[in-house]
Amino acid sequence: MRGPLPGSTGIAQVHRRPSAPAVSRPASRRAARAANADAFIERLAAGLMLLAVTATFTLSSSVLTNWKIHYLTAGGNFYEKLHPATYFTLLAFGLLLLRSRGPVGEINRTFSESKLLLAYLLCWLFLLIQVFVLERPFTVIIDTFLLPIVIAMVMWQLSSAQRRPLAWAIHLTILVNVVLGYYEYFSGHRLIPLTLGDVVVVGEWRSAALLGHPLTASGIVGAYVLALVLRPAVCPPLLVRLPLIAFCLASLMAFGGRTSLVTVLAVIGFVGGFEVLRLMQGKRTPLPAAILAICVLFAAGAIIFAALDLGIFDKMLLRFSSDKGSALARFATFSLLSHFDWHELILGPNPVRVNALQSQLGLNYGIENFWISSIVQFGLVHTILMTVGLVCFFVELLRRSHRAAWAIMVLIVIIAASSVSFSSKNIQLAQFVILISILLPREPRRAPAPAQVRMPIRYRSVPA
Repeated sequence: MRGPLPGSTGIAQVHRRPSAPAVSRPASRRAARAANADAFIERLAAGLMLLAVTATFTLSSSVLTNWKIHYLTAGGNFYEKLHPATYFTLLAFGLLLLRSRGPVGEINRTFSESKLLLAYLLCWLFLLIQVFVLERPFTVIIDTFLLPIVIAMVMWQLSSAQRRPLAWAIHLTILVNVVLGYYEYFSGHRLIPLTLGDVVVVGEWRSAALLGHPLTASGIVGAYVLALVLRPAVCPPLLVRLPLIAFCLASLMAFGGRTSLVTVLAVIGFVGGFEVLRLMQGKRTPLPAAILAICVLFAAGAIIFAALDLGIFDKMLLRFSSDKGSALARFATFSLLSHFDWHELILGPNPVRVNALQSQLGLNYGIENFWISSIVQFGLVHTILMTVGLVCFFVELLRRSHRAAWAIMVLIVIIAASSVSFSSKNIQLAQFVILISILLPREPRRAPAPAQVRMPIRYRSVPA
């Protein structure tokens, strides 16, 4: 063995790495504190959005009117004119602006990822200016057109884990409305009086539950059924999803929405026919799933024939043959525009004259077409601008959503063309946006697995 080198002490010397500079430690601590603060703010925003979702599907204008809140009725304070969901959503959006990037950085990041939203907000700003110039109530366009885009911007910033309680809230509130709809239909007792502004509607057999109006309820439940049918991940267990679809689909007969019922059945029929075509082309399917589908079809047929024989849904079927003047009201809606000259149609007619003509033509409950109603309220120019803005918003919403959102978007357009829908002060568009952004988010793209490259075999030369 060799001894220690001359001049050495014989103790092994350990070479230590130089310690990190002291400046990086406070920086890392600040980053950790900022990350914790951002996570806390996001949890608060998710809690506020949970309240907003619950309020959206339970606190309709009829419920607020029944609680003596002047949401649609005359009188009351200013804060009563905005829906509670608007307050919760704006608070959540304001909290998200206080994250570590700062308000300017958060707004820049949001609109840099969604440039089409700027076009929508610009069109909405023009409409807001016109409302102020004509001295009309501006809360109408806040709940109807501003709330949906703020909800979408907040939902897109929440993680999937933070959106999971919101999805459960949607399932729970819609099922509560469906159960209440069945109760009102079979008992004949309405829990919340059906009101249209100051007018109490009597003699209406269609259920409304907590959603305020039968057409609103049927549209929301119809969109929920389409989400369950077209995206099984919304409710993965098949034994739970199929009865849930049947239970909610049958409630459309109680809510009495013909447009929603026909649209949903048409979409389901199209999807079913496409699947049958794929099976005929050789698509493989598990045997238990085929057996279950056949049993469900036979059970559904037996239940439908039994319900028709007992006359359970006779009231709904009579609406297809006798609509009590609904078709005449739609015809009067189109003839309403002929009473205005071009100057009034371009810039918007006088509201007093519009109300008088509506009463004369029997349109006291509203104009049952979004575009005609917008022309009458805001004029042709702003109607075109809002249509362009809505198209930009819908394109961005579809880009960030599952492909099943196309079916709900078709339902939205049909409802807008055949009912009062978004032409009056309501939160129906916000309800559709919540359903799409929470139940039908865009699935994250999975990175392809790296290809396994076989290493070439190397041969080592062996001396002879």
